[in-house]
Amino acid sequence: MGRTIAIGDVHGCAREFEKLLKKINPQAGDRILQVGDLINKGPDSTACIELARAYQIETLMGNHEWRLLRAKKEKRLSELNSYNQITAEALSKSDWKFLKKLPKFIYDHRLNTIFVHGGFVPNIPWHKQSIETVTHVQVITQSGLPEKRSSAPKAKLWSHFWKGKEQVIYGHTPRRRVFKRKQTLCLDTGCVYGGELTAYSIEEKRLIQVRAKMSYA
Repeated sequence: MGRTIAIGDVHGCAREFEKLLKKINPQAGDRILQVGDLINKGPDSTACIELARAYQIETLMGNHEWRLLRAKKEKRLSELNSYNQITAEALSKSDWKFLKKLPKFIYDHRLNTIFVHGGFVPNIPWHKQSIETVTHVQVITQSGLPEKRSSAPKAKLWSHFWKGKEQVIYGHTPRRRVFKRKQTLCLDTGCVYGGELTAYSIEEKRLIQVRAKMSYA
């Protein structure tokens, strides 16, 4: 049986992504997942999609993928900010198809682990939560609503409220270091901001990391 490896937010950092994959050195039987926000902000989103395809990485829907897909469907790509427009213009038809097929979460029964981009709100079964919620939530307000950390800095992290027996591996909320709380593990270590790109080998309980060449955003 191979390894199960989860990778945090890549955000278009193709050089670091390729370096990390070489460091992981995938073998037959390994399963590699990426928790979303594969694209945007960094220098080469299309190369990141190519790498995900080449390595057969199970990529999740992140808020950046969802934003582009929704804007394209509603024909308002021109209203997006500059880095979103740059990414949208670079994407091929096959890239758009790749993004459209991304799942909002993946559950691994053997490991009892959920992979998701953002997280979950309390009091609603995780598998019934919307794509908007699971790709965007960072904190939970006193009224129980999901919100961005920047919009509600005093609100508690969604992981504070997680009561499930499942382990949740996610990204979306960048920190200098991997953040573990209860049954949750955040792998977004801010590569696009000059931090590190992080992978976690679950069975081995081992982190694999590469330092960003520079800050891209």
